[in-house]
Amino acid sequence: MTKTFLARLAAVAAPFVLAFGLGSAPQLAGAQTPATPQATASAAAAPAPVAVPEKPAAPAAAHAATAKVDNPYGVGALWSQSDAVAKAVLAILAIMSMGSWYVIVTKLLEQMRMGRQARAVDNEFWNAGTVQAGTSRLAEGSPFRFIADAGMQATQKHDGLRGKVDFADFVDLCIHRATERVQRRLSNGMSLLATVGSTAPFVGLFGTVWGIYHALTAIGVAGQASIDKVAGPVGEALIMTAIGLAVAVPAVLGYNWLLRRNITVMDDVREFSGELHSVILAGSAAA
Repeated sequence: MTKTFLARLAAVAAPFVLAFGLGSAPQLAGAQTPATPQATASAAAAPAPVAVPEKPAAPAAAHAATAKVDNPYGVGALWSQSDAVAKAVLAILAIMSMGSWYVIVTKLLEQMRMGRQARAVDNEFWNAGTVQAGTSRLAEGSPFRFIADAGMQATQKHDGLRGKVDFADFVDLCIHRATERVQRRLSNGMSLLATVGSTAPFVGLFGTVWGIYHALTAIGVAGQASIDKVAGPVGEALIMTAIGLAVAVPAVLGYNWLLRRNITVMDDVREFSGELHSVILAGSAAA
C-alpha cells in the first residue's frame, strides 16, 4: 500500500519538476554563453570616460594673509594727493610745531638752570666778605652775576653827569635795568608760543576749507556723489583741522606753564636785586 501511495505522489509531482527544469535551462545557458563578436566590437568602439582634472584650490586665504593692503586714506594719502597749497599748509604747521616744542624745551632747561643758580647764591655770594669777591664766585653767564656786575659798575660810573644823580637812585637804576634785561631774556620765545597757540587752529582750518573745496569740485566734475567719493577727500581735508589743534594745544599749555614758572624765577632774581642794592649802599656808607 505504501508503494502504491509513493507511485501516485511521483506521478503528480512529475509535471511540476519537468516544467521547472525547462524554464531555468535557458537562463543558465544565457549566463554561461560567451559574448558575441558584435557585442565585443560595440563595447570596444564606445569611448572611454575622460577623467576631468580637478582645479587646484585657489590660495585665497594665503594670498589674503600675505597681501599688503594700502590705506587709501590718511596723512600719507593727503600728502601724495594734495596740491601745492595743501602741502604748504602742512609744512607751515610742521614748522610751527617744531618751533613751539623747541621753545618749550629750551625755556624749561633755562628755568631749571636759573633755579639751581638761585639756590647757589646763598652759599657762594652772601657768605663772601665783599660784593666783588661774591661776584667772582658766581658762574659765568648767570643772571645773578650779570646783576651783581651791574651794581659794581654803578659804583664806578657815578661821576660826571651821572654824579649829579643821587648815588642810591643811580645804583637802583642800574640794578633795575639789569633785572629788566634778565626778565626780557627769560621771556624770549614766549611770544612764539602765544602766536602758535592762537593761529595754528586757523591755519589748519584754512587747509580744511581748501581741501573740501577741491573735493567738492572733483565730485561735481565726476557727477557722482557716492559715499566712497565723498568720504575720502572730505576726511583727508578734516585731518588739517586735527593737525592744527595738535599744534596749538601744546603751545597754549606750554605758554601758560612756562609763564607761571617765569614768575617764580623772577621772584628770586628781584629778591637778589633788592638785597644787593642794600648791601652796596651799606658798603658805600661805611667807606
